[in-house]
Amino acid sequence: MNTNDFPLSRGARAARVALLALAAASVLPACAPVLVGGAMLGGALASVDRRTAGTQVEDQAIELKAAARVREIANDQANVNATSYNRVVLLTGEVPDAATRAAVEQAIGRIEGVRSVVNELAVMGKTTFTARSNDAVLSARVKAGFIDAKDLQANTVKVTTERGVVYLMGRVTEREATRAVAVARSVPGVQKVVRVFEILTDAQLAEIQTQAGQEPKK
Repeated sequence: MNTNDFPLSRGARAARVALLALAAASVLPACAPVLVGGAMLGGALASVDRRTAGTQVEDQAIELKAAARVREIANDQANVNATSYNRVVLLTGEVPDAATRAAVEQAIGRIEGVRSVVNELAVMGKTTFTARSNDAVLSARVKAGFIDAKDLQANTVKVTTERGVVYLMGRVTEREATRAVAVARSVPGVQKVVRVFEILTDAQLAEIQTQAGQEPKK
């Protein structure tokens, strides 16, 4: 069943607009504020996260350090995105040769706090600005699909898109993982969906929700 067949609630429509605005912002200069309906984005979509606050800060620090390491190794010869979730780093993008690919993975793996590295770097020329912009819009549409799906918490899954391939990260149950993949695959333009999930049992999820002061889902 395609969730787009159903009319969106006002909240879902607002969230979809917000996500598409975020996609547009991702190709603008850093630090540029994004306003939708007169309100700064970020708070509502960041309200649910299954990582601890400390881990979220660690992930941000890892991504900053990873960007610096990539610049040292490849300078402007590569397009490398390092996405950290619960201290697992996903590498996507393009590098000029296999030696650079290996060097980037090794350098990121040595960053303090990194548990593991998932290396999805392609040995090829860098994609164009237009291609990267299209990927950002695809990511936003996938997230909008998660919001439309009433049985998913949209902000529990982190979406990264590279050359039409969608990578999904997060701490989810097997049911949530299967559902998220199905929603992502239904988005026009998505070429492939890759799971980079940490799978939780129902008991583990209930414990996380209790610790966060949330009502465990039945």
